[in-house]
Amino acid sequence: MSDDFILEMNNVTKEFPGVVALSDVSFNVKRGEIHGICGENGAGKSTLMKILSGVYPHETYTGKIVLDGKMISFEKGAIRQAIESGISIVYQELALNPFSTVGENIFLGREPVRFGDVINWNDLYGRTKKLLTTYGLEIPFGETVGNLGVGKQQMVEIAKSLSEDAKVLILDEPTSALNQFEVNTLHAILRTLKEKGVTCVYISHKLE
Repeated sequence: MSDDFILEMNNVTKEFPGVVALSDVSFNVKRGEIHGICGENGAGKSTLMKILSGVYPHETYTGKIVLDGKMISFEKGAIRQAIESGISIVYQELALNPFSTVGENIFLGREPVRFGDVINWNDLYGRTKKLLTTYGLEIPFGETVGNLGVGKQQMVEIAKSLSEDAKVLILDEPTSALNQFEVNTLHAILRTLKEKGVTCVYISHKLE
């Protein structure tokens, strides 16, 4: 265990019936680093990240996970627990409400309220604008998500993770549906996140 590493996965093994998906896998990620995990489809990259993000609970695999110097393990159905610990994942298939605005998607279920249960829209859009500005995410915060292209929608997912104070942001095949301009934009965003101290784990089957 080292203070230089925000994340350590040690000797992780995961089996499905008749298949060993991961065998004694270990890796460390330094604080504020963009860490790439590359391999062919079916190599176990997504399985590893599902363990890290709480999709697969600790009783379904062996090995240890250390986050920011503390041993962590997640119970069954503990994706929320992983997020609250500071680990968030942006999946290849985006999970956004196309009929809601950017701000509504980012703070879904965590909307600021007043008078007990009335959404404070001015506060919500103010928080959204501040978040997007802080991380250099150029998205029209009041726009309906369904009107945005795939690249902008992916930014909304990233912003959602950042709004939850993610220490480690996992991106699963983030360039698969992007054109070259959107890929360049994404890479610029990741460099900004690195400057802000956010650790990114970048999963891809592309080696170029």
